[in-house]
Amino acid sequence: MKDNLNVHYDEEGDFLEIRIGKPTEAYFEDLGDDLFKRIDEKTREIRGFAIFNFKKRTEKLKDISVNLPVKIQLTS
Repeated sequence: MKDNLNVHYDEEGDFLEIRIGKPTEAYFEDLGDDLFKRIDEKTREIRGFAIFNFKKRTEKLKDISVNLPVKIQLTS
């Protein structure tokens, strides 16, 4: 099954969300430092990430690093 990578930025809330695949019932798990991973409620798979204060981070040129416990394969 091929999934799309969806990226949404809410400028007013300064919130970036990266979602993998179609929307599902999910919850966010706090990773600390305003970083969250999106977990599918049924499968418990990681279905995305969220970053609060995204613009503030880019203004300070602070790197964002999230360990991915999943394998991502890119093909053309």
